[in-house]
Amino acid sequence: MTRLLGLFVAGVFSLCLSVPAVLAAEDSSQDRSFLFAANSNLDVAAGQHVDALVVINGNATVEGEANAILVINGNATLTGAHAETVVVVNGTVSLDAATVVTGDVRTIQGTVSQDPGATVQGSVGGLEAELATLGIVLVPALLLFFIGLALVTIVAALVVAALGARQVRSAEWLIRSQPGPTLLFGVLGSIVLPLIAVISLVTVIGAPLGLVLLFLVLPAVAYLGWIVAAIWIGDWLVQRIRGAVEPERPYLAAVIGVIVLGIGGLIPLVTLIASLFGFGAVLLLGWRVVRHEPLEAAATMAQA
Repeated sequence: MTRLLGLFVAGVFSLCLSVPAVLAAEDSSQDRSFLFAANSNLDVAAGQHVDALVVINGNATVEGEANAILVINGNATLTGAHAETVVVVNGTVSLDAATVVTGDVRTIQGTVSQDPGATVQGSVGGLEAELATLGIVLVPALLLFFIGLALVTIVAALVVAALGARQVRSAEWLIRSQPGPTLLFGVLGSIVLPLIAVISLVTVIGAPLGLVLLFLVLPAVAYLGWIVAAIWIGDWLVQRIRGAVEPERPYLAAVIGVIVLGIGGLIPLVTLIASLFGFGAVLLLGWRVVRHEPLEAAATMAQA
């Protein structure tokens, strides 16, 4: 099952290639570790050995040996061949009497044409039932994971609201009163800062800084920006419901905002836009703190 899923994932990944292509890992015509073809046919002649054979939108004809064969949107024809695993998606597997398959022959929305003399030591059949079983296991696991992630994010938002209420109010004020500069800081920061980190990685002295910036600082600031955007949305909703934002720490806004933005993130671009505003607000706020500019928003937001 692991080999089959690995082949299937590799094929789906390769499906993004839409131009004709044929790749071989080794130049030898007798022994190759990997063959790939997109939008064209691929043959393995008698006497040739291939560890893995992947064909997308084409047919595979195998007369030699292939450890693993995957064909998507095409047919696999094995004539006097030796193979370990054969998987065909949306196509037909044809096995003649001289073919030997030591493993499984599986299909997804496909058929198997097997000569009575063909030898298949494993099983022959469709993968749909196994994929459905895998989905039954994965869906609850993913659901629990996202619930746990949501709870962790709510706790993180409450911590931010408790320890940095004044800074959060100031960031919210930037989003509300200066949306243009805030969004500009978010867009430029998401481009310039990763670029600086990558450039730092190519130097011996700057490599540690680049690693810290790329894998620690930027993700943390981006996550904080998302939380700031969520609290801002929560404050906006609380103000509409109550007529005023919470006078001190925005605990209610943090919970409501995380839930609303998390659900709203299912709509394309919602999370991206909100994150850019939040990220920009954090960066712009940090810039103004460095320049010793006053944080004028705490009282303003409380009175809004």
